[in-house]
Amino acid sequence: MIIYKTIEQIELIRQSSLLVAKTHAEIAKLIRPGITTKQLDKIAEEFIRDNNAIPAFKGYGGFPSTLCTSINEEVVHGIPGERFLENGDVISVDCGVKMNDYYGDSAYTYAVGDISKEKKNLLKITKESLYKGLDFVNGSFRLGDISYAVQKHAEDNGFSVVRELVGHGIGKNLHEEPQVPNFGKRGKGVKLREGMVIAVEPMINIGKKEVIQLNDGWTIKTVDGLSSAHFEHTVAIVNNKLDILSSFEYLEKELEKYG
Repeated sequence: MIIYKTIEQIELIRQSSLLVAKTHAEIAKLIRPGITTKQLDKIAEEFIRDNNAIPAFKGYGGFPSTLCTSINEEVVHGIPGERFLENGDVISVDCGVKMNDYYGDSAYTYAVGDISKEKKNLLKITKESLYKGLDFVNGSFRLGDISYAVQKHAEDNGFSVVRELVGHGIGKNLHEEPQVPNFGKRGKGVKLREGMVIAVEPMINIGKKEVIQLNDGWTIKTVDGLSSAHFEHTVAIVNNKLDILSSFEYLEKELEKYG
């Protein structure tokens, strides 16, 4: 069942989503060769708790950390640890918070130092795919229109779309209906309506679309070992138009400073 939100509830989700955005900015300052994913996780948790919120992922289904940190061929759900980031890596950082009983969720894939042209293009196209999908988040379309737009842009540029992992509704629960696939057919699926709040999150691979789960029970990686990227916004339909509740603005300002 899809839970449609009031304007007041959407504003609470916006507050949570903007705290996620500001947490990303704290992470963006630190992403460089030689830092561990565990260090990034510690900073994120402290920042979230200092802002009177709770890390959404920590303890969720038994997940042990505040962030999901997924490097290179890891698609999503990577567990922070003692691994050092290296020059040329890409790292997807997925972060969620719970504040005032409502969740926010957003992901961004960062370049570590100097990355290859192929990886630069992967990040560019994956981020563009997100916004291509968001062009269809309004009361005139259906979920399949979002999915088709993401898939078309990724595949037209020679990349593949992960099938097993999808976006989702969000509100008082981290994962709500509807599911939001990154592949599909135009004009199909649930009609988009006023008050719908969803997390749209393309996961795009350089190589094959197939993925496998590692023995840690969480980390998902590409089957061929080639890199993947992941970008995510929490968005709402307000006055039958797109309203992006999360933001990349804070983190991208930090990347400009430190990049």
